[in-house]
Amino acid sequence: MNLSNQHILNQKEPYQSIMLYVRSVIFKTIPTIEEHYKYKVPYYTHNKKPMLYLNILKGTNFVDVAFVQGILLEEKYDQLKDNNNRKQVRSLQVKSLEDFDELLFVQLLKDATIFLDNSRRSWGI
Repeated sequence: MNLSNQHILNQKEPYQSIMLYVRSVIFKTIPTIEEHYKYKVPYYTHNKKPMLYLNILKGTNFVDVAFVQGILLEEKYDQLKDNNNRKQVRSLQVKSLEDFDELLFVQLLKDATIFLDNSRRSWGI
């Protein structure tokens, strides 16, 4: 079992179910995405460029679906949050599967992929 799988399966509910579902949507939407285990979280890259990661921040009650270059997407997607005054990272805060907007997330993934494809550097800013 790889470290990302192990990390997700070690989470308490509802976080485990949320992470498994979000991960399945990621792979279904972008089949070429690569999953790694970096910084002690499942981390996803597109064309070797960092795209997003899944995390549960201490003291919170949600899964943080964090887009590495989320600042480039926040104008179009006001659902993206800036937690702890991060410079570039913006995230969806998923508290339950019932609240998870899959269609929005799929579009967000597609737009993030376009930004990465058009970016010369791995970090857009």
